[in-house]
Amino acid sequence: MEKREIGGELVFGLDIGTRNVVGTVGYKIGKEFIVMAQYSKEHETRAMLDGQIHDIGRVSGTIRAVKEALENETGQTLTSVCIAAAGRVLKTVTTNVEQNYEAESVVSAEDVHTLDLLGIEKAQEILKDENDTNYKFYCVGYSVVKYYLNDEVFSNLEGHKAEKVAEDIIVTFLPEDVIDGLYAAVAMAGLTVANLTLEPIAAMDIAIPENYRMLNIALVDIGAGTSDICVTRDGSIIAYGMIPLAGDEITELIAQNYLVDFQTAERMKLDSTTGTEIEYTDIMLLKHTIPAEEIWELTDGMVNTVASDIADKILELNGERSVKAVFIVGGGGKIHGFDKLLADKLKLPYERVALRGEEVLQSVTFEQPEIRKDPLLVTPVGICLNYCAQKNSFMLVHFNGERIKLYDNNRLTIVDAALQAGFPNSSLFPRRGKEINFTVNGSPRIARGEAGEPAVVKVNDTLTNLNAPLTANSYITIEPSTEGKPAEITVADIAEYVEETIGFQVNGQTVTCPKLIEANGEIVPSSYQIAEGDEIKTRDYYTLQQLMDYMDIQPNEDWIVTVDHSPADSDTRIYAGVTVEWTEKSWEAEEEDELLEEEIQEQEAEAEDQAKPEETEEPEEAGVPQESAEESIRHAEGMQPAGRREPLDDGDGMEVWVNGSPVNLTGKDSFIFVDIFDFIDFDLTASKGRLIVIKVNGEYAEYTRPLHNGDTIEIYWEEK
Repeated sequence: MEKREIGGELVFGLDIGTRNVVGTVGYKIGKEFIVMAQYSKEHETRAMLDGQIHDIGRVSGTIRAVKEALENETGQTLTSVCIAAAGRVLKTVTTNVEQNYEAESVVSAEDVHTLDLLGIEKAQEILKDENDTNYKFYCVGYSVVKYYLNDEVFSNLEGHKAEKVAEDIIVTFLPEDVIDGLYAAVAMAGLTVANLTLEPIAAMDIAIPENYRMLNIALVDIGAGTSDICVTRDGSIIAYGMIPLAGDEITELIAQNYLVDFQTAERMKLDSTTGTEIEYTDIMLLKHTIPAEEIWELTDGMVNTVASDIADKILELNGERSVKAVFIVGGGGKIHGFDKLLADKLKLPYERVALRGEEVLQSVTFEQPEIRKDPLLVTPVGICLNYCAQKNSFMLVHFNGERIKLYDNNRLTIVDAALQAGFPNSSLFPRRGKEINFTVNGSPRIARGEAGEPAVVKVNDTLTNLNAPLTANSYITIEPSTEGKPAEITVADIAEYVEETIGFQVNGQTVTCPKLIEANGEIVPSSYQIAEGDEIKTRDYYTLQQLMDYMDIQPNEDWIVTVDHSPADSDTRIYAGVTVEWTEKSWEAEEEDELLEEEIQEQEAEAEDQAKPEETEEPEEAGVPQESAEESIRHAEGMQPAGRREPLDDGDGMEVWVNGSPVNLTGKDSFIFVDIFDFIDFDLTASKGRLIVIKVNGEYAEYTRPLHNGDTIEIYWEEK
């Protein structure tokens, strides 16, 4: 809405009716509403039927004409508008909601609005369960029937101290196609919707003041296509209803009887309520003059039908009892004899069924002197006043093609709209592909999957981010974030294979070899794909055969091979720093080898004989190989093979405190605030109108704030 110096916020309201569009521009000062300009224009064709738009383009053209006329009259540029929907296929749900405080608290205006939103959400769930039609319904308005403070009925909760507040609320819904048509027509005329309400709610706001609502009264808004009804009792609106009969049925009867077009018949109907004679020209271009009584007699049966249907609906809404009085607004109610017929149907004195025009517009001032206060003006002015009463309470936005309503706390972001719409949290931020958990020498390792693509966020087709502020009537689309490719890792990728080596002295030269790698007890090549749960270990030795394979050497039978100057075979273990030599055998060397072998055997036999009387050698443990002579010497000297290292500690993850409890974050190198929801039990869809509070180290934070080890985090729904 626009601002102006002479008054308060400028309000532009449109009553988009079946027969015409009435535009009102004004502002409120105190309790008075000043109408700067009002303009009405009939549809050129029957572009609307029974309150629903059938030709969006033609209705949009009428709206644009009304907008431009009011801009010329006021000198103001009009960009946003308040509208009301007729009650076609109206659904109402009455329910009760309550909210408890942890300690006695003062009820604020925001608390009351939150309670209202809780009631709307509960009513939506009830309607969803009970909906037996193909329509998708949208909330267009609500009325609080009663407030409760600590289980006692109160008229106003704000400012009181309470441990519990509650309310009975009646919520009204219309099919989304009705609302979509209104929005589309307004958008084509270059306007955005600032507020949407129901026509009987708009009329009630002005026709039946709150101090009258203690009485059992019915308000009937008779338009061209529909007759909308609401009933009050005990200080509140208790029911809404609608019948698809109104002024157009009477107009059609006149058109058929007198052979005139619809516009001429409409004029004849209106003239019959004020004049005594009616002049008209039929489609044969013949001119006629008839008394007004002739129109009354012709339409008496149809007026009686409309009155009967309205009376039946009033009785249904009021528990099959007549109300104490009926207020009539709208042009259709001016039909001759309608008020008396309705009084007869409800068994009420004639004076208790009356048109309401000038009487309920006392606090409305029209700056255009030619405008006369009339029942026709009640709903158009009521649409503007409904905005004044509810402005800034709610915000309407379109999220991925669906219209949603949020409580406006002036801090809303795209994330809030996504959560309110039930968009999965996991689809808001990019996700890494599946990780691989394995161990290296007993220490846990994680191979990360690739990072996914972030969500694509657009507002009105312009790229933005999740933390962008939310604006009313914006069109938001979010393409879900993606999950990256699963992790892939080979033996060649681990540090132990790349960085850790073993050096041997082979025939006087240093040969450096990568450490051999075992996977689940089996030697594997560098190309081995590590899988989930694998146990990877590095070997601190080579066998002689493995060393020769690495050096691509084929051993010769005539070679003499020694390890640290001792004879060796293909299975001899070679540790770091060990000397390996091989030379060609000579005839003398072979003899020396035979003599040496005999000497060794004799020494071993002598050692066995000496050891037998003193101790019995324990049998070799199954599956455990005996140490070689070289290893025995090393153990006897308290040595270990060179090149062994202790297992490494990755130190992966971090610890933070969430609502006073420690939470370990694992699986990533770094974390942002939204990752917390993967480690705690917190339902992000249970807003029920409340604001989610997120803090890091006592400061308000965004969902993308980076986290650090030891951070103190608070997250909760704001309760007052």
